[in-house]
Amino acid sequence: MGEVLCRMEEVFEALGVTEALLSDEEKRSLDEQGYVLFPSVLSTEQLESFREKYEELMAKEGMNAGKEVHQEEGTRRLSDLVNKGEIFDTVYTHPKLLAAVHHVLKREFKLSSLNARDAIPGAGHQELHADWGRLGAGEPFHVCNSIWLIDDFTADNGATRIVPGTHRLPGYPRDYLDDPSAPHPDEVLLVAPAGSVGVFNSHVWHGGTINRTERTRRALHAYFTAREHPQQLNQAEYLRKRTWDRISPAARYLLDV
Repeated sequence: MGEVLCRMEEVFEALGVTEALLSDEEKRSLDEQGYVLFPSVLSTEQLESFREKYEELMAKEGMNAGKEVHQEEGTRRLSDLVNKGEIFDTVYTHPKLLAAVHHVLKREFKLSSLNARDAIPGAGHQELHADWGRLGAGEPFHVCNSIWLIDDFTADNGATRIVPGTHRLPGYPRDYLDDPSAPHPDEVLLVAPAGSVGVFNSHVWHGGTINRTERTRRALHAYFTAREHPQQLNQAEYLRKRTWDRISPAARYLLDV
């Protein structure tokens, strides 16, 4: 079966993940605001490859696209991307992403799911939500997500909104808001050019906004959870042999397979 890695330290060493990959400002943003934006992670050539693969999978899967995890009215979704092309290997094993996830969770973790989402024109708005249940006082963070911008995120095309600092609040958004669908006075839009990557503590309040343009707005979501929790998609159950044969021992550890 080849080399087996048993500890996160070995994975980090194999992939070149160190705390030094994050600047003090980036760490402070994750701690205080609950999110950080990394510019220019993907090159123009990589973006074109991702867009081509994205549309290829959408055409191939049709009405079944996203079914492995979730389908959402008004959006196009893809799921189980770990098994759907070598191009996606570089997403969930990216050293700077893993450094940011570790900074948030502060313990061993694994990939929960690797999906894609884009709001179709005229749709895509979500309530403000957190990707976890009620967080108790002194409880550690359990989940961390990333958004890989395959297209530009603008104020008009359905960019994700985030309410900075809300990852530190106990309870749910509904405990504080009369209408989680409404604009929040403190929300910020994740507006950035294609090729950027946003990483956010998934306990921060966030949600998609409506796409008011005539074009789609594509993104990948690499979502991580602390190692003691179930995955959104059970990677061991879905993993294909050709994927196992292709990926590294470090990737297998991140998938918990």
